[in-house]
Amino acid sequence: MTTATEKQAPTPGSELHFDVLIIGAGISGIGSAHHLKEQCPDKRFCVLDSMDSFGGTWLMHKYPGIRSDSDLYTFGYRFKPWSGKPIATGEEILNYMGEVIKDSGLDEHIRYKHKIMQANWSSADKLWTLQVTLTDTGETLTYTCNFLWMCQGYYDHGKGYTPDWQGMESFKGQIVHPQNWPEGLDYKNKKVIVIGSGATAATLAPNIAEDCEHVTVLQRSPTYFFPGKNENPLADQLRSLEVKEEWIHEITRRQILKDQHDYVKVAKDYPEEVKKELINGITPLLPDGYDVATHFTPRYRPWHQRIAFVPDGDLFKGIRDGKASMVTDEIECFTESGIQLKSGKSLDADIVMTATGFNLSVLGGINFSIDEETIDFSKLITYRGMMFTGLPNMAWVMGYFRASWTLRVDLIGDFVCRLLRHMDDKKARQVNIALGEEEQDMELLDWGDINEFNPGYLQRARHRMAKRGAGANWQHTQDYWVEREEMPNIDLDEGIFSYQ
Repeated sequence: MTTATEKQAPTPGSELHFDVLIIGAGISGIGSAHHLKEQCPDKRFCVLDSMDSFGGTWLMHKYPGIRSDSDLYTFGYRFKPWSGKPIATGEEILNYMGEVIKDSGLDEHIRYKHKIMQANWSSADKLWTLQVTLTDTGETLTYTCNFLWMCQGYYDHGKGYTPDWQGMESFKGQIVHPQNWPEGLDYKNKKVIVIGSGATAATLAPNIAEDCEHVTVLQRSPTYFFPGKNENPLADQLRSLEVKEEWIHEITRRQILKDQHDYVKVAKDYPEEVKKELINGITPLLPDGYDVATHFTPRYRPWHQRIAFVPDGDLFKGIRDGKASMVTDEIECFTESGIQLKSGKSLDADIVMTATGFNLSVLGGINFSIDEETIDFSKLITYRGMMFTGLPNMAWVMGYFRASWTLRVDLIGDFVCRLLRHMDDKKARQVNIALGEEEQDMELLDWGDINEFNPGYLQRARHRMAKRGAGANWQHTQDYWVEREEMPNIDLDEGIFSYQ
């Protein structure tokens, strides 16, 4: 009996076969598509995305105040100057991405409402075959490609992470996760609890505080915040001198990256001094005598988790004006009227917003296989956090967490394009990554070093992620300042690469 795959599988030259398929039309996919078009103009490619339009995270998130937590001089692409304020709204970022699509002529290469269900590599055909469901009609299509470029992000777009607290079903009000913000949510003159201590909570609370009766930010433990004006004096000065925007973007980008590099190093070498500096930076923005030790003094060292930037100190203004308050405690259970805390105190609420993070998705939750044998990514070893042992012709964009995500989009874009051109030069249809003979007994480690970076979403999913190895090639360093020197100089004929 002929299977659906056998019946529908496109052949090279058909409209559903491509040299390269890019999965995801978010910040990673659009950047990667630009690099591919510019650096490999002979490649026929397509970008597939399950959503109705481009944007990924910035299209999906609808909660009030949604904004970047990285400056747009480094979060923006290196090839597209940014001319607005450093911290941008979600709408501004979508507009920026739209300009990239238009300027680069990418519209014709993007197909929306295409959800990838399965991806199988055929060793005999040296092709990826993807089963794709059209989200508007339910129709199933079969795509094939020579190379698969995964740019779908790193978390589950369908549902945010909310812990299962006792008694949630008894709460008479609404429970809302910012990732799944309901249209028309009415929080005017309501008592609201925002659970969380990261960038989402710090963004959401001040943006709804004026309309609410009161907003309480409930955190289990504090995080570091860095307040500052939403401006870049260097960029503003260069504009006053009528310097070209391309130059402003590059100069400002270099200055920010240098400052970040220096700051991360100081934070690692002198954590107590940096901790004191961060705490002293927010104390004057809070009411006199405020309990900073309880609510704004984290237990971990700076940069062990991401530091949340608070533009113009808006979170602290809400506290100072009495429209918002911080409570540092743990949840005992939900009640009909709110939340009972382990300290014995209770908080009343009409709406509880769970800014408690997200669920990490390993390569989009797609069912990957080789010759119809399902792949368990936890059994694979990552090559620099972008390719995997035993998985041919595929790259994954996992950006930076402590620097702007997009910096790595650009670096991986250069690497993949160089790899594709190298394969053409060798007339190779397949590239594999494998350990060298001397590395067969190499110590294997978790995907990320928890001593360097340990957010909850990584902790919860590390058992499903590929392993790192002790050797340099098998590390996922998350260090832009190292990778920007190393990645352009990767020897594509090194023994770990094999071509067929």
